[in-house]
Amino acid sequence: MKKLIFLSFIIISSISTFAQNEKFVAAMKKNIVQIDSAFSKSENFISLANTFERIGTSEKTQWLPFYYAALCRINFSYKQKDQSGNDVIAEYATRLINKADSLMPNNSEISCIKSMIAGIQLMVNPMQRYAQYGAASQKAMAMAMQQDPTNPRPYMLKGQNLKFTPVNFGGGCKTASAPLATAMEKFAAFKPTSDIAPNWGKMYTETMVKECAEGK
Repeated sequence: MKKLIFLSFIIISSISTFAQNEKFVAAMKKNIVQIDSAFSKSENFISLANTFERIGTSEKTQWLPFYYAALCRINFSYKQKDQSGNDVIAEYATRLINKADSLMPNNSEISCIKSMIAGIQLMVNPMQRYAQYGAASQKAMAMAMQQDPTNPRPYMLKGQNLKFTPVNFGGGCKTASAPLATAMEKFAAFKPTSDIAPNWGKMYTETMVKECAEGK
């Protein structure tokens, strides 16, 4: 009798866990698909970031909500003409990605976000901040490559950084072409680990490759 009760408990617990996981995945999918469209109205990134953060706070053991919350805040900063507020955005994004890092250490996607955070801090004053934040961004980018050599996003970020760096400082399309080509190769082979795992950046990389081919 005790064995039957214990077995019933296991079955009920498994069903409950499965239902909770399905609910979590559905909520994540619903918000992930809205990220691309948010570029047309940057305020939507903040709304999405808040939603992802609430999901993360509710789930407690899931790193992806905090990852996407940080990504949305970074994307919001990209859309601002005035970069002076980037430090505040970076501070919040850092808190979020550190939560993700505590749940999933040594992760390439998380290192990409850390590189991007340093990048938006650099943009506040590139000339004065390059030594500190440029180095931090490159270090996190290199770490992302080491942690997962199949991940195309750190190569995309490297190509992006070089493309928008002035030619007289070693940047431009000529130097960006190699990492962008590598990123495209890796995008072609990349398989996300789940339906809600990071799988963005291919179209943006294609756009940069096209712009460089057109001399833009």
